[in-house]
Amino acid sequence: MIDKLSPSAQAALAKIPDGATIAVGGFGGAGMPDDLINALIDQGARNLTLVSNNAGQGDTGLAALLKAGRVRRILCSYPRMAGSHVFEALYRAGQIELEIVPQGNLAERLRAAGCGIGAFYTPTAFGTLLAEGKETRTIDGRNYVLEYPICVDYALIKAQAGDRWGNLVFRKTARNFGPVMAMAAKNTIASIEQLCELGALDPEAVVTPGIFVKHLVLREPSAKAAASLNQAG
Repeated sequence: MIDKLSPSAQAALAKIPDGATIAVGGFGGAGMPDDLINALIDQGARNLTLVSNNAGQGDTGLAALLKAGRVRRILCSYPRMAGSHVFEALYRAGQIELEIVPQGNLAERLRAAGCGIGAFYTPTAFGTLLAEGKETRTIDGRNYVLEYPICVDYALIKAQAGDRWGNLVFRKTARNFGPVMAMAAKNTIASIEQLCELGALDPEAVVTPGIFVKHLVLREPSAKAAASLNQAG
């Protein structure tokens, strides 16, 4: 019987080794798997390469992972944004490497990894510092830059619901990078809000099929949500 539900986030992340490349979903707070990030900090893996939309805000989530000294290199679109003081301090001190990847390129490079595409040409970043050292080509009078897939060892993502086979549905913008990260990863760990019975999910609504998911973690309700449930009861 296929059952991908793990007893805890710690159990799901236990085998992540030092030096792994990890993609973490989320756009700001939307779709950010905070429970999995916290478990990764507790797990202790170091010298990580992080692939994400941003470099964290405040002192929680991705910022906490960086502050713990676990990340050696980061690929992201927005390294500096409101509250990104942890990343800025590390970067200025030379304690973290940065590769800036335009957001569309980030999504497409992850998708390419999942689809088995060897490389692709894009006009994004042509003529800028981000294109230095990269192959370029002119096609039908337009200039392009050659980009390669981003293959990752692990993807940590958040979904609204899933079944024990690993089929996932997402909530609105919380979907963001989750599906393409799941495709690009050798091992995908998904934090879900709700565990559904097999057949309960509308097949037309399933964005990430279970074939791309290795482990499920049932997310504990937040204190606010738990309080609301208690009041309702």
